[in-house]
Amino acid sequence: MKRGFAPVHGVALALGLVFLYAPIVLLAVYSFNESRLATLWGGWSLRWYRGLPENRALIEAAWTSLRIGIAAATLATAVGTLTGIALDRLGRFAGRWALGGLVALPLVLPEAILGLALLLTFIALGIERGQGTVILAHAVLAVGYVALVVQARLALIDPRLEEAARDLGCPPLKTLAVGPVPLLWPAIMAGWLLALVLSLDDLVLASFASGPGSTTLPMRIFSQARLGVTPEINAIATLLIGVVAATVLLASVLIKGTAGRR
Repeated sequence: MKRGFAPVHGVALALGLVFLYAPIVLLAVYSFNESRLATLWGGWSLRWYRGLPENRALIEAAWTSLRIGIAAATLATAVGTLTGIALDRLGRFAGRWALGGLVALPLVLPEAILGLALLLTFIALGIERGQGTVILAHAVLAVGYVALVVQARLALIDPRLEEAARDLGCPPLKTLAVGPVPLLWPAIMAGWLLALVLSLDDLVLASFASGPGSTTLPMRIFSQARLGVTPEINAIATLLIGVVAATVLLASVLIKGTAGRR
């Protein structure tokens, strides 16, 4: 017997949406606050958006976060995609369980411990901390997420397609290129977006791995928020939310278009 949508379900859904999105809406509204005090409403104004180009430290931190996020997401997607394919398609091989455990470890390990481990690794190897080390740290965090997304998508793809390609004489790399990889594009794009969001959101790992000239936007916002949240912080955070939302929406449209053409 089919069960209907009870009113209590609607109330629970509404409360969940309010809990998730009310803080974001409130942040966006207060970014248009005329008052210098973030908690005191003084009327509608665009003064903080007009003044953002003058805050060079905040703008530079935002560009640094974006550069690091794109590079880390690309690196994590490349490694995570290959790892997901290896875990799902190569069968039982020596070290498979160890590889799976290493990939899943950053997902459950506290970021403070992971950040400390990476910091000690960089020091032991004599690697100077900067944007490169932050990219590596964020890629390490995101590889597991990408691998899980790709592996889940591969489980839905019939392996007989690759067997047929091999029977027809395709070498292994070409078999991947003409078989599962085209069908994996939605999962690869989803993994890249997830890795990008994780990088833009991260504060703990960046604090351990950063050096001169690699201050990210979360680090800058956290340092300023300790002295008090200002409408400038609300404005830059609102712009960043808009950029991420537009990117996710565009990716969703492209993925649906690709699926529709298939």
